Amino acid sequence: MPVQEDPTRAQMLRRAIICGGALAGGVATWGLPQLTAAASKERDVRVLNLVLAVEYTEVAFYEEALKRGGLTGELERYARVVLEHEKAHLAFVKQALGGAADPAPRHAFADKTKDADGFTAAAVKLEDLAVATYNGQAVNLTPGSLKAAARIVSVEARHAAWIRSIVGDVPAADATDTAVKEAETRAQLTDFGWKAG
Repeated sequence: MPVQEDPTRAQMLRRAIICGGALAGGVATWGLPQLTAAASKERDVRVLNLVLAVEYTEVAFYEEALKRGGLTGELERYARVVLEHEKAHLAFVKQALGGAADPAPRHAFADKTKDADGFTAAAVKLEDLAVATYNGQAVNLTPGSLKAAARIVSVEARHAAWIRSIVGDVPAADATDTAVKEAETRAQLTDFGWKAG
């Protein structure tokens, strides 16, 4: 009987994502990503630039909220801690992209950063979008990039749970997370105040 090689961590993560979607009731039924094309370095650049847009937006959002939102107590602590995480994520993704990284966009957050209520509602949506974007693009990445993304998405999920617990929402309301396609991520970023640089 031939000896099988142990799968790499990246292969195991990819299988877990795909199998998890199937166990949750079918990939198509639950809106989770399907493998539609082989991952490639070119696709990595496109996907990483998409999550880079999310990371740029998160950094700008938390910076502006801390300057003008009048945040205090646990909300201020949350914003400061998460801002440092998002800065690290941004640097990590930019380094992975090198010269292929898109430039920083402009942002117009309006009421989303003017007070605590606007901030909390927007933070929940933005952190959910970050998780959904990473989940939606995971199957499009090569093993090395998938491994890097997996390290970030778990922290984004903790951010989403933290802000929900602060506002009194159930931190993990569902057994599975939603995944979104690129077009939906870009549409939500635009609604959030993202503008191409």
